[in-house]
Amino acid sequence: MRSLLKHLGTDTRYTLLGLPLAILSFSLLIAGVAAGLGTMVVWVGLPILAVTLLAARAFADVERRWLPEILGRPVARPRYKKPPESAGWARRLVQPLANGQSWLDLLHGVVVFPVAIVTFVVTVTWWAVTVAGLLYPLYGWITSNIPGNTQLPELLGFGRGYFTDSAFYLVLGAVFAITLPGIVRGAALLQAGLGRALLTGVAELHERIDDLTEGRAAAVSAEASALRRLERDIHDGPQQRLVYLAMELSRAQRQLQKDPQAAHATLSEAITATRETLDELRALSRGIAPPILSDRGLAPALAALAGRCTVPVELDVQTVERYTAGVENSIYYVAAETLTNVAKHSRAGLCTLSLSRTGDTLLLAIGDDGVGGAHVAKGHGLAGLADRLRAVDGELVVQSPVGGPTSIIAEVPCG
Repeated sequence: MRSLLKHLGTDTRYTLLGLPLAILSFSLLIAGVAAGLGTMVVWVGLPILAVTLLAARAFADVERRWLPEILGRPVARPRYKKPPESAGWARRLVQPLANGQSWLDLLHGVVVFPVAIVTFVVTVTWWAVTVAGLLYPLYGWITSNIPGNTQLPELLGFGRGYFTDSAFYLVLGAVFAITLPGIVRGAALLQAGLGRALLTGVAELHERIDDLTEGRAAAVSAEASALRRLERDIHDGPQQRLVYLAMELSRAQRQLQKDPQAAHATLSEAITATRETLDELRALSRGIAPPILSDRGLAPALAALAGRCTVPVELDVQTVERYTAGVENSIYYVAAETLTNVAKHSRAGLCTLSLSRTGDTLLLAIGDDGVGGAHVAKGHGLAGLADRLRAVDGELVVQSPVGGPTSIIAEVPCG
């Protein structure tokens, strides 16, 4: 209830104050544009237009300060081009004319005027009917007894009299009071939607491009790190074993003629080395694309990871849906790397792993009761996980104070 009243007050203030601001911006900006275009032939119009665009930016900044409170989320800040340091006064004066966002600010200052009139009228009407209807029994005895005064209930055929009028207006006021928050909210969102489209739309597009650029760079970095790690693991593990296996087979080949018994023992060692090499290759392949993940999905794959972890893992998987390969691979990779870090560095006695879906977001949470101290710093393993998640518009949150406990949460869009 308190939140509803707070939103109602915020929306009402926004729509009521929006009209005076819209009248002022409309008047000044229309006059400035008319004067600037009218005097353009004698070049006086250029500075007039520049000053008009600066005024439009000021009005737009006021609107942008209001938008987060109405929309319930931060809005992007536009990027206005700045003249170079070596630019002269003339270049600095007409610089606003080269900013596309400045013209959108001007357009908003003009177009918002009719919209603000509508939202203002709707808000005032709903508040007036609500207050007047609910308070009618307090003053209605005066209006009902005015000679020749015909009330709305009488015009509608409900009869005449103080009690009839009071009952009618109370019901009308109650209906308007019930619909007041929704109507005023809709009016505020209509006006704020116009501001968001014209004043922050381009800036949001730029931010989205920056996010995609960072995500692409993060994906390239994460992929390069994964390839380097895979190359190192293959070099230190299977490759060394294969070299040893080749040497053992060559030795067995030489021993076959002279000492078959020794050759048999050498071949037995080679078979053992082959099995160990296969085990290492299987372990490496699990970190790249485990068959259980592609065949059966995240839930069985995470269960397999938890079963192989040397630290006891409490598993809680609340979603068994299948997702895109990018989402499943990212979640699995984060879980595998995190559980490996828990086993190697945390000195934990218990680990928890949960997977759930909230709306269009897949949430992986891993915690342990170890020594803590994990952080997403450049050069650490968790930085690579953060880069990998950023490549799919995900986010990694790490809370690991020294002394523990540690909580690692991965959020990945899955809609």
